[in-house]
Amino acid sequence: MSRMFGTVSMGLRAPIIRQGDNLAEIVVNCVQQAMESDGLKPRDRDVVAMTEAIVARSQGNYASVEDIAADVRAKLGGETVGVIFPILSRNRFAICLRGIAKGCKKIVLMLSYPSDEVGNHLIDLDIMDEKGVNPYTDVLSEEKYRELFGYRKHTFTGVDYVEYYSSLIRECGAEVEVIFANDPRAILKYTKNVINCDIHTRVRTKRLLRDAGAEIVCGLDDIMNKPVGSSGYNTRYGLLGSNKATEDTVKLFPQDCQSLVEDIQDRLLKLTGKHMEVMVYGDGAFKDPIGKIWELADPVVSPAYTAGLEGTPNELKLKYLADNDFANLSGEALRNAISEKIRHKDGSSLVGNMAAQGTTPRRLTDLIGSLCDLTSGSGDKGTPIVYIQGYFDNYTND
Repeated sequence: MSRMFGTVSMGLRAPIIRQGDNLAEIVVNCVQQAMESDGLKPRDRDVVAMTEAIVARSQGNYASVEDIAADVRAKLGGETVGVIFPILSRNRFAICLRGIAKGCKKIVLMLSYPSDEVGNHLIDLDIMDEKGVNPYTDVLSEEKYRELFGYRKHTFTGVDYVEYYSSLIRECGAEVEVIFANDPRAILKYTKNVINCDIHTRVRTKRLLRDAGAEIVCGLDDIMNKPVGSSGYNTRYGLLGSNKATEDTVKLFPQDCQSLVEDIQDRLLKLTGKHMEVMVYGDGAFKDPIGKIWELADPVVSPAYTAGLEGTPNELKLKYLADNDFANLSGEALRNAISEKIRHKDGSSLVGNMAAQGTTPRRLTDLIGSLCDLTSGSGDKGTPIVYIQGYFDNYTND
């Protein structure tokens, strides 16, 4: 065994990215600097990834509160609009809500409970059971919610999101009524014009609303899916995946970045002589076991990646082989037997093979994106580029 390291994930420091910057050039320069200053030695099938944030910033893909308001007004008529299933987030949704409120006369805000889609809790489950509330059927008014559950603040942010969102809407000049329900069709008793803000269940929600008689249904993916004046936009995702940029603007999910990852791949091949994979990543796909919050507020983990990152892992479970097929072996004999088993994988799917049971069946981009998100963090590390080696290695690779 000539090397001990398997998979290694490294954050690369980068300059602060501004609109108009040549991101392909910057990313490749960062890799080159890591080679020169830190002794990085590229290998075939290394992965270079960059956060969606720096891609969108280099594109200048921003929208203002007024842009959002104009789009909402044009698409939903500017009167009473139901806004259903938003996540509870100052970073992810508050600025979007301000824009929506400026484009309406009244908002009926329908919050899911006991938590939002990504796990931010409004209601403690045990208290909900104690009060005899059925989240599958019961529709609560704000008055009833307060009577039963009082004024609950978010565990991490200290914000009462019911009051916070209501205040934002009023400050923007719209009336607000808050209800709590989990069946999207409950909103239709209040208005037939609806913006559904759920992320990963949005297609089903739209279908249920339309089938139940809604007149206008827009998801967040339908708002800012075309430019408003000189604004940014995202054809596929609209406001989904957006983040607060300033008090009056959001940074949208990056638009059309497939050509970027392929350009970087070509540049890296010319620089290093190695065929690397390149991807853009947003939120990973992991859950905080204490706060119960999913880190999955983006519509996809990776909006663009090179062809070699398509698919899912096709791996054998070493501990299964050790405990079953080769239970009578140990030491070098065990190592050689397992290595030989791995070498004889023929590339066909191992789904259903007991020796693959328990391996992670997620998409490669979701797995690697989660690794990248955890490596780069979301604060002041200054490493929006992640370099990964050995991800596609197995026990036989020296």
